[in-house]
Amino acid sequence: QVQLVESGGKLVQTGDSLRLSCVASARTSSRYSMAWFRQAPGKERDFVAGISPGGISSVYADSVKGRFTITRDNAKNTLTLQMNSLKPEDSAVYYCAMDSNSPFTRVVPNSQEAYNTWGQGTQVTVAP
Repeated sequence: QVQLVESGGKLVQTGDSLRLSCVASARTSSRYSMAWFRQAPGKERDFVAGISPGGISSVYADSVKGRFTITRDNAKNTLTLQMNSLKPEDSAVYYCAMDSNSPFTRVVPNSQEAYNTWGQGTQVTVAP
């Protein structure tokens, strides 16, 4: 089974930028949509951004549109989330996820139920 390992989370200031990375343990991840979710204390896990297997299509939550960019490098089995203009409300544990139920799909799901492989998460804290 493919494993996902996130990195890059840390404490930053409001307005700063941060890049999160997720490395998959197998190249088969290139067949599947991947996404970032986040969960703040006491809240549900929310969709942040997702990208299609080939990287052609991407979708974003309204709260991050124009500030976050999701990309993938299938040759390196890596998913990235570039976060700019960070706000305190962006503070959360960020999770990388993969939807291995639907290979080569053109539709990127935004519900966590669609994703069946998850990383352990990386903490992002944005100070006021």
